Amino acid sequence: MSTSMFLLMQLSILAYALVAGVFLAFSDFIMRSLAITGGVGGVEAMQVINREVFRWVFMTLFLGMAALSVVIAAYAWMGVNGPAGMLILAAALMYLIGCFGVTVVFNVPMNEALAGMDLSSDATRDYWRQTYVPRWTFWNSVRTAAAAISAALLLFALLWMTQSQSQQI
Repeated sequence: MSTSMFLLMQLSILAYALVAGVFLAFSDFIMRSLAITGGVGGVEAMQVINREVFRWVFMTLFLGMAALSVVIAAYAWMGVNGPAGMLILAAALMYLIGCFGVTVVFNVPMNEALAGMDLSSDATRDYWRQTYVPRWTFWNSVRTAAAAISAALLLFALLWMTQSQSQQI
């Protein structure tokens, strides 16, 4: 493995873990806190969060890892044999499907629906409590697990590859 690919794999492990950490915070305590604010405080706060999430740090991590997942999947497919290649491919696919795909298919549409809701409406409060919080949190937990598993799989692949290389020397 080239030095640049080794560095890319290490940075990808870190980035997958950072994305998992952001999502974990939402699943663990942010959504719970917003849900118990009462009234429309949680709805309003989530509407603001959904607008502010488009900042460069998070979007670079989140979207950048989707692009890098394609790169490392191609690298694994074309150049890494055995268990390490399968682990790299699994890590990339886990992120692309379980994190990026879930975001696009489930979380973003719920965020868009919430963005257009009237804070003074009983229907908004009902949607927030009965639908948005439980479903959004469930799918966010899926994203959390997918990003964390991606980091772990890539770490195991890197360990496997370095162990295999040291045995060949």
